[in-house]
Amino acid sequence: MKLVKNLYFYPEKGMMDCNTYVIKDKLSLLIDPGNSQFLPALLQDLQKDGIDPRTIDIIMNTHLHGDHSWANEDFKQASGAEILLHKVQKQLGEAATTEASRFFGVPAVELNEDRVLDEDRLNLGETEIELIPSPGHSPESVCYYLRDEKILICGDVIFNQNTGRVDLPGGSADQLKQSIERLSRLDVEYLLPGHMDIVTGADNVRRNFEFIKQHIFGYL
Repeated sequence: MKLVKNLYFYPEKGMMDCNTYVIKDKLSLLIDPGNSQFLPALLQDLQKDGIDPRTIDIIMNTHLHGDHSWANEDFKQASGAEILLHKVQKQLGEAATTEASRFFGVPAVELNEDRVLDEDRLNLGETEIELIPSPGHSPESVCYYLRDEKILICGDVIFNQNTGRVDLPGGSADQLKQSIERLSRLDVEYLLPGHMDIVTGADNVRRNFEFIKQHIFGYL
């Protein structure tokens, strides 16, 4: 589903899946391919929007829990795209995903990146993305901020009237609070989380941050 301009949104398909986002430009980026079980449905949805998977150049993740990254390799096989990790994900991701997988009693995600991004910016052509390390739900969580478009793809850091859980290995309520406080200062009209509903409109996004601060963390 096309949200704005060159940004597409594909809601999670079931348990242990996640929301997927595609940004089309000179280079095309897919964020969080989700669970391999639901990959055929995702590929079908892309085709419905006129997006040939083979036109996707880069696969990235908001973080590396299995529900966001299990399909990395399978989508790479279907598209020919390269898997790109942010430097924080390369440093912290393997330990975090192994421990989280043990927590749930499921196989660990194998991290087989093609390239590591050492910078906090990614240029796709006309679209520049700021990558913002945002630990708390998971130590390697990274948010994607499109400043000109006022879009924040925030993974499991913050949801519509909720936050990501902090009881998984590597989670930290204090770090999550600090991450959300930093993100709340950004100019955002589209808050695009890893699960459940998106939040649109600057006022609704602001109210959502205020709700989280007051009802989750107990301050304003």
